[in-house]
Amino acid sequence: MHQTVTSQCGFRVGTANRADALSSCFATSYAGIIAFMAVATEGSFVRAGERLGIGRSAGSRSGQKLEEQLSTRLFLRTTRTTNLTREGERFFENCNLGVTQIVGAMNDMLDLRNGPPRGMLRVCSTVGFGRKVVAPLLLKFSEAYPEISVDLLLDDRPANFAADQVDVAFRDGYIEDSSIIAKQLIPMQMVVCAAPAYVQKRGLPATLDELGQHDCINQRFTGGRVAEWEFKVDGQLRKVLPTARLTFNDADLVLQAVRDGRGIAQMPAHQVSDYLARGELVMALHQHVPSDRGHYISYLCRQHLPTRIRVFVDFMTEQIRALDLLQLAGGDAAPERLAA
Repeated sequence: MHQTVTSQCGFRVGTANRADALSSCFATSYAGIIAFMAVATEGSFVRAGERLGIGRSAGSRSGQKLEEQLSTRLFLRTTRTTNLTREGERFFENCNLGVTQIVGAMNDMLDLRNGPPRGMLRVCSTVGFGRKVVAPLLLKFSEAYPEISVDLLLDDRPANFAADQVDVAFRDGYIEDSSIIAKQLIPMQMVVCAAPAYVQKRGLPATLDELGQHDCINQRFTGGRVAEWEFKVDGQLRKVLPTARLTFNDADLVLQAVRDGRGIAQMPAHQVSDYLARGELVMALHQHVPSDRGHYISYLCRQHLPTRIRVFVDFMTEQIRALDLLQLAGGDAAPERLAA
């Protein structure tokens, strides 16, 4: 059986009741401590009241309530001076560190919001887009903002902002999560490609119906589903899942097989733009390239956005939109919007 000692406001009580006792007098104690620290620093209830923006009588009452809670006299008051008792000096020394830390913590939070960009930034991206587009830009970003550390995670699964403590995520395709803010960087265009050696032997499909006559290479997602090929036909989206000669669960393996002349595949434009520019790949069915998907940069909330996140989003938006990533369908990236 444990001993219980109870003061007027319940500071020294049994463990089971201590939380309730503290919560019942927290507001009075906090106001009293702030008033006490101001009086101790200024040496006067009048000057302390002016510093806190309260009247002399309000500061005096807060100090008196604190003394009652502690059952201890903290001040030696005369008509001309206000000094600390020895108990008051001890209480001031004990409180000063805590108040200083609280003020420092508040200033630190304000500095993160309004001060120079700094701190850790955790970024998540799909593997292909992260490796080809995001990662190469990080060196330039680090040079521009040397006090920001970036932790880049590559994962084709949608980012879990809360569980993975992600600050910013790059997403591909369609955004269906209404709880996040998403800004489209560029359209995500899916193009059908083949190597010149394959084209020389087998030609290219001129229509969607001719896909069945070719060696198609498919990609399997992390969850096990095989990616459908998407096309725009007469303004409408049409999905096709061709019979595949090869299927890989890695986009780079799909690309390598196409470059080796093993078949044709539909891949994101950002993945193949360099090879098309150099003539190492040839595009087919360009008239049916869909334009309703996108590459997005996303985060949880606009309100109280830390400076490090804000400058990263602005930097990546500007840099990625300036890249030549085979924008076949044309059109500007969509404005910032709430993802639907």
